[in-house]
Amino acid sequence: MSTATSTNVSGVSQLFQLLRDGVPRTRAELAKATGLARSTIAARVDELMRMGLIIPMAEAVSTGGRPPSRFALNPEARVVLAADLGASHATLAVSDLAGRIIAQHSEPLDIALGPEPVLTWVVDNATALMERIGRSRTELAAIGMGVPGPVEHSTGQPVNPPIMPGWDRVDVPGWVRRHLDVPVLVDNDVNIMALGERATAWPAVDHLMFVKVATGIGSGIISGGVLQRGAQGIAGDIGHVQVARGAGVPCHCGNRGCLEALASGPAIARALREQGIPAENGDDVVDLVKRGSIDAIQAVRQAGRDIGEVLTTAVSLVNPSVIAIGGSMARVGEHLIAGVREVVYTRSIPLATEHLSIVQSAAAQNAAVLGASMLAIEHALSPESLHAFVAA
Repeated sequence: MSTATSTNVSGVSQLFQLLRDGVPRTRAELAKATGLARSTIAARVDELMRMGLIIPMAEAVSTGGRPPSRFALNPEARVVLAADLGASHATLAVSDLAGRIIAQHSEPLDIALGPEPVLTWVVDNATALMERIGRSRTELAAIGMGVPGPVEHSTGQPVNPPIMPGWDRVDVPGWVRRHLDVPVLVDNDVNIMALGERATAWPAVDHLMFVKVATGIGSGIISGGVLQRGAQGIAGDIGHVQVARGAGVPCHCGNRGCLEALASGPAIARALREQGIPAENGDDVVDLVKRGSIDAIQAVRQAGRDIGEVLTTAVSLVNPSVIAIGGSMARVGEHLIAGVREVVYTRSIPLATEHLSIVQSAAAQNAAVLGASMLAIEHALSPESLHAFVAA
């Protein structure tokens, strides 16, 4: 590529970064924002329109003469695929470049079946979902995936995931890309839930924790507006922090007294069974709470207190302004959150909780697919990806 061509490609990509937020702007506004000549702006706008990445919007208010046209991201230019792979379920969604879900499919799927059966399910159902909405594979820009275990984000490989036998160091992006030839981004499921929750309800919040309470317990941390993954991708793994009340209680990780062994859905069900109340899993606990079982409500409230004990430390370390509680056990409503608030607001220093909101997830069951979409969109619209697309 010649220097002149390379410069032009970079210029088009830079202009697009201004327009990708969806806010319509005129050529004059773009020229003012970039300091470029209007003729240069006009040429780059024409190039982005030719590629279908931006579209003209409603006319802006004129100060005389012909009304100036405004331009913004064309969210329908491409689509992304989002995959939420849980311990016992899987959800796929196709969304546009603004993160709006166009089509979605969910069904039970055991992650313990192993990489090939699960990823084959993803590829087959992704293809069917794209065909259902009339979009071709050439329109797919990227794939975002969440899995229920630690992930080395730079490679997309799960690392020693406790509930994912056979997945350790599997090249998930490489496997999927052999069948769907687009960039594949893989992350821990709670991390992408944090992204989905922020995009849905808290776009202006730069310090947020998302806590998932389900078969396991984990959290996603956004600090300074950036998702924090840590050195090995396990930042936020609060499920295996020791809780005083759990001394001696074995956890599947090999330790004893972990939060997950006390406050997850299966752990609450076990505690109820020990009281002679039939409850095989978290779903049974939710049903008991919804039917008004005092024992189940008290067990859930205690689980909330145990989670609050760990979050009190997290509040001092991370100082979030929002803690959103999600996952399948969040369906019990305020009972779980009440226990969390009881401990966090009592034991944390007043300055840390002065503006702290502890709330139920607004994105709910869509948090993960929305977050996976955000992961894919951020990559697809990044300067590097767009540079390659414009050059092609």
